[in-house]
Amino acid sequence: MVAADDAGRTSDIAGKLGVEPGMVVQELGWDEDVDEAVRDAAEERAGDELLDEDANEVVDLVLMWWREGDGDLVDALINAIGPLADNGVIWVLTPKTGRPGHVEPSEIAEAAPTAGLSQTSNVTVSEGWAGSRLVAPKAAKSRR
Repeated sequence: MVAADDAGRTSDIAGKLGVEPGMVVQELGWDEDVDEAVRDAAEERAGDELLDEDANEVVDLVLMWWREGDGDLVDALINAIGPLADNGVIWVLTPKTGRPGHVEPSEIAEAAPTAGLSQTSNVTVSEGWAGSRLVAPKAAKSRR
């Protein structure tokens, strides 16, 4: 019975993140602390493996695992925008409050516009991780 509940919750993760079948999803910032259930859910829904940091394809969605001490978030976001499709989404996934590597929400809120992105929503993606959804503003898209 528990396994069925877990499976439902896992599929909800991909839905929360907006992963759809056929999407190209890139993962940045993988480390041993990432939530494998989030990765598995994204791969299962998209129907393919997550691309790594070295991929040279246009991507629909980026899962960026980000922790305090990982460097400059603005630079990382600018790098993530490069291969992003016009209607693409970047999810900045950070450890929740009280966990090692926690990032203050204000840091993401300040970095996003500097990188040319808008923060549209926040979700809990797992027991240990929260996500902030970032997109290119509509005005910027129309100028591309």
